[in-house]
Amino acid sequence: MTPLLHKKLLPIAAACLILSSCGQTDAPTKQTTSNQNVTSPAEATALGDSNEAGQADGQLESSTPADSGAPSGNSSGSPGNAAEVDSNEEGSEAEVPPLLYHINKAYNVVPNVETVDKKVVLLTFDDGPKEKEMIDGLIDTLDKHQAKAIFFVNGYRVKAHPELLQLIQERGQIIGNHSWDHINLKKESAANMRKQIEDVQNIVEETIGEAPRFFRPPFGSGNETTHQIADDNDLIYMTWSNGSLDWDSKNKNKPEAVIANVLEQLHAGSNILMHELPWTVEALDELLTQLEQKGYGFVDPRSIGPAPVEAESGGTK
Repeated sequence: MTPLLHKKLLPIAAACLILSSCGQTDAPTKQTTSNQNVTSPAEATALGDSNEAGQADGQLESSTPADSGAPSGNSSGSPGNAAEVDSNEEGSEAEVPPLLYHINKAYNVVPNVETVDKKVVLLTFDDGPKEKEMIDGLIDTLDKHQAKAIFFVNGYRVKAHPELLQLIQERGQIIGNHSWDHINLKKESAANMRKQIEDVQNIVEETIGEAPRFFRPPFGSGNETTHQIADDNDLIYMTWSNGSLDWDSKNKNKPEAVIANVLEQLHAGSNILMHELPWTVEALDELLTQLEQKGYGFVDPRSIGPAPVEAESGGTK
């Protein structure tokens, strides 16, 4: 910087220090209620709160979901986009992982290139955010194993407890869209389906400053319209390929059953469905330990991008 330019900039910098509005933004207003477990009308009527029944998806959710909007089959393809760079509050640059993986039509995580490790799993937790204690418990374990996960959230819960969404982000985990009311989207009109998805995009962005990149429909229930709305919002659509069955009442308070269910279905690229539930919190450390002992790594969701063109068109395996 030349001395002349430096002298010109000094008065501007001084003015910024004086004006209270310079460089400041309003933080999201925190909203709290006394009830940590907020239940939507549809959830309460049809299935009961997930803290009681185990999981709001209930009987519609199985280890392998049926989604008429997306045919099954494995695919992989060409490399994803190059790494992007973000800036943190201090102004220094922090690297975002390169897009090395994508979700195939069977909802497995697959590499974009042969040199990337195939023996990985994706960790996901649905139906939050519920309680600080459970969220901290899950993330404490994720941190212990240097793992990242997607927390698929419902809009009505975010509205009740935005501070819990902020907690997930502040602790370095990834937010996903799980619709506003946790209803069967396939039974809704296209307009209401769009509202259920886009209202979550909006409230999450308003709360933490960025919108979700991933979408999972409740019950794994979607169709071509659901997929199109997700595409319109630049969302990566997924259900799962490995269900922990932690929501099933027969597995309530049985962390060992949650672990056994995951290991029974384990395969390279497993997209593991779990929930914010006390017995899942209890099971997670042993589950991740056993996965590591079997040679599995934990894929960073930030390294998952859209399917390469070759994979989408079926041009590669």
